[in-house]
This record gives sequence, C-alpha cells and structure tokens, in this order.
Amino acid sequence: MRAIFVQIKCEMGQAYRVARTMADTIPELSEMHSISGQYDLMGKFYLEPDQDIGLFVVETLQTVQGVKDTYTLQTFNAFSATRD
Repeated sequence: MRAIFVQIKCEMGQAYRVARTMADTIPELSEMHSISGQYDLMGKFYLEPDQDIGLFVVETLQTVQGVKDTYTLQTFNAFSATRD
C-alpha cells in the first residue's frame, strides 16, 4: 500500500458534508482533516501499488458532490520517532 494526501477545496458550506460522504463511501480513506488555507480538507488515502493515482482522484474524489478542486501529494517514505 502507498499513501497519498489530497487537499480538497469544496463549494461554500459543503466541507463537512464532503468529508462525511468520503468517510462513509471511500474505503481507501484513512484520515480526513479540516484544514486552514486555500483548501478546506486534507485526506490521507492508501492505494494499492498498481492503482492509478490520477484515475482514483478524478473518478473517485472529484466526482463527490461539493468538491470544487483537488491538489494531490504523492508520498515516498514515512518516518516516525523511535521509542525505547
């Protein structure tokens, strides 16, 4: 599995509805956060290694009612603190 982060800009007043819809219907969604800045939401999605990122974003995320724009970040490595 590989992670991608997608920032989502929503129609006015639709961010929480979009977040709930995605949480309820998209199994690849790991986390969804409301954020400040140019975008309203940021989601963390786990895709299969052979899954087409562009197709996933265009056909799965951008078709959710209330989504106005997306910005996708592909990840390379994940790091975490070492605990003793």
